[in-house]
Amino acid sequence: METAFRGLIPEGGKFIMAKEPQSTVALPAVIDLDALDPVRETLLAAVEEGSVSISGAAVERVSTNALIMLLSAAESARRNGSGFSITGPSAAMLSAIERLGFGGEFATLIGG
Repeated sequence: METAFRGLIPEGGKFIMAKEPQSTVALPAVIDLDALDPVRETLLAAVEEGSVSISGAAVERVSTNALIMLLSAAESARRNGSGFSITGPSAAMLSAIERLGFGGEFATLIGG
């Protein structure tokens, strides 16, 4: 059996775990009821693949339902054992999160 793995195990005999693939999803400028379906489909596909990084830099307007959808996607990723983060959220996105009382829920998701 040792010969079957020769060349696959680096010298020193330690396996190195590959990093989980990470998808990046850029949110559109307006995430209202009309935009929810395409964004949801993109999030579903990304979460199924592994860790997800959401770019919120372009967001100018975001609905309550869209923020709840992001929290739901984050929970799905957590249940799958994958990461989920939001990077560079715009001022408009941060304002909506705070105004709607979701600051605590998003605190652990928002990074750089």
